[in-house]
Amino acid sequence: MTTNRRALMALFAGGLLVPGRVRAAAAGDTDRWPDLARLIFPGEVLRDGASVVEIDAPYRAEDAAVVPVTLRTTLDARTPLQVRKITLVIDANPVPVAATFTLGPEAGIDRIATRVRVDDYTNIHAVAELSDGALYAASRFVKAAGGCSAPALKQTAGDIPLGTLRFRGFPANDTGLREAQVMVRHPNYSGMQMDQISRLYIPADFVQSLRIHQADRLLLTIEGGISVSENPSFRFSFRPGEGKTFRVEAADSQGRQFSTTFPAEPAA
Repeated sequence: MTTNRRALMALFAGGLLVPGRVRAAAAGDTDRWPDLARLIFPGEVLRDGASVVEIDAPYRAEDAAVVPVTLRTTLDARTPLQVRKITLVIDANPVPVAATFTLGPEAGIDRIATRVRVDDYTNIHAVAELSDGALYAASRFVKAAGGCSAPALKQTAGDIPLGTLRFRGFPANDTGLREAQVMVRHPNYSGMQMDQISRLYIPADFVQSLRIHQADRLLLTIEGGISVSENPSFRFSFRPGEGKTFRVEAADSQGRQFSTTFPAEPAA
């Protein structure tokens, strides 16, 4: 976790970023992004990212606790540069940095899809860092409210242990890229949800990191937070290698660690 992200988590833990204050800021006429950008990317210049990265998300979400978001890289194929990292920021959330995706240098990833919580009407930003260190930002507005404090869903499969990892591979498309999906059985508590019996807030408990390899080749590293939805799911494209297995390693904010190896054959 980067220093600036730790600072944001500390603000949340210390009560300096809480739902009411976030909503008040979001409801006003001030744009939170300039201040967030300076905090998350201090001293950096963020360029227009329209030709580098795009965000696909619903304008009005059906469920604020499970908002689908897809990030796509749109770099001109003729450029020698590559996207090496994408930071997903939900401006109005109590901890705005939802996730940071670090792409393996030879992974060929051009699409990442996940589900997030959205606490209020807000802009969502994706900041792509290229291999030359330059940063490019794109945004999309989403109408949703209350996602971070929404009660956890009823766990219908109670026999599936916390931390269970699932992997699904898909056949290559006409560009030669494959897709894979990694799912983690985890409540991903935000710290803002109330236990309906005790009426006390459930402490934050979330998947903090995820690393995905094909054999020994690192494809994707994910740093997550409270804005990622319950039972985190990540689907991504990648350039297939020769490895016969995929290895997924995860750790959560309580220090638990999970690891599983899966065969590389794609689903039929």
